[in-house]
Amino acid sequence: MEEDQKSANPLFTTDGGFETWLVFHQGVDLPYFAAFDLLKDDHGTTLTKQYYRRYLDIAERAEVGFVLTAPTWRASADWGNKLGYNTSTLDDANKRAMDLVAALRKEYDRRCSGITTTGCLGPRGDGYHAKEMMQPEQAAEYHRAQISTMHRHGAETVSAMTITYADEGIGICQAAASVGVPIVMSFTVETDGALPSGQSLQDAIETVDACGTPPAYYMINCAHPVHFASTLEAGSNWTKRIHGVRVNASQQSHAELDESETLDDGDPEDLGARCAQLRQTFPHLSVMGGCCGTDHRHIDAIVRQSA
Repeated sequence: MEEDQKSANPLFTTDGGFETWLVFHQGVDLPYFAAFDLLKDDHGTTLTKQYYRRYLDIAERAEVGFVLTAPTWRASADWGNKLGYNTSTLDDANKRAMDLVAALRKEYDRRCSGITTTGCLGPRGDGYHAKEMMQPEQAAEYHRAQISTMHRHGAETVSAMTITYADEGIGICQAAASVGVPIVMSFTVETDGALPSGQSLQDAIETVDACGTPPAYYMINCAHPVHFASTLEAGSNWTKRIHGVRVNASQQSHAELDESETLDDGDPEDLGARCAQLRQTFPHLSVMGGCCGTDHRHIDAIVRQSA
């Protein structure tokens, strides 16, 4: 029965923690964790392609699918302005990122068991804190431009990552619906399994689902399995809406990670085992990948033990 469930719900994997890999493994100076800024020159573009190819190679060897996520997490207006981008140059930056993942998809399309491309957007504020929260209408207005640009330049879906409170999630869903692109909503949680806003994951999902323009599905990202596994309820409707996880390598809290000057890359094999257990307990989980602190070792372990 378990094998039947898995075969009916084939595994897709992702890349790992691009920003932490750049900073701690490559020594890249990355202001505001804005990886999209690398694509402004040939060196950064080449480095980015090399990064993604390593994960695509893992997917090819394991014969699993791959969610090819554009490096656009911080390519929205407020963060772009901090780096000197205006509306026009930020639009170009999102286009470059979508062009990059489109080229990689073309390169690997016949080598992997299915590739989907998705644009990535992050919260307007900090991904670890729920501060200066917006109403849904404000969030929709803020995120619509980036969503529209990514969709216009080839994003099949848009993935909202590291969202810290429900109202921003609702606004993102409304903006995506107005553009006409499916949205994947990924909340982050603290060590107690609740969102940084203090809202429970269940309440956040049920609140966003009731907004009239719900996402295609939900994910959890930027958290270790020990932070949220015990909060998931097998068989519950809200848990069934979670179709993927992008996990942290470290069991540390967001506050601890924020203050750390060294990388805690955890135990890749243990992380792989915990992800495999999640997929066994919740066979509807079809996307298993990495977030902060993870690299090719963690993704390889997750895929080997989960596929």
